[in-house]
Amino acid sequence: MQPVEIYTSPLCGFCHAAKRLLKQKGVNFSEINVFLHPSRKPEMIQRAGGGRTVPQIFIGETHVGGCDELYALESAGKLDPLLAA
Repeated sequence: MQPVEIYTSPLCGFCHAAKRLLKQKGVNFSEINVFLHPSRKPEMIQRAGGGRTVPQIFIGETHVGGCDELYALESAGKLDPLLAA
């Protein structure tokens, strides 16, 4: 399974929804809380091609985007193959 990283903030409902989907699928992920670790936000923005909002989700080297994109992959049946690649 590909490593999954998610940049989050504790007050972000979309972050909680994205983490909930990953947990429901049994996916282990690394969480980087940019609220507690603001020094990591520039790293997130650079990796996300300028994306400044949370969540920013990465599966392996693939930048998925945010919560909506994660759920769209799931709906299209493309999330499991991406995780397994």
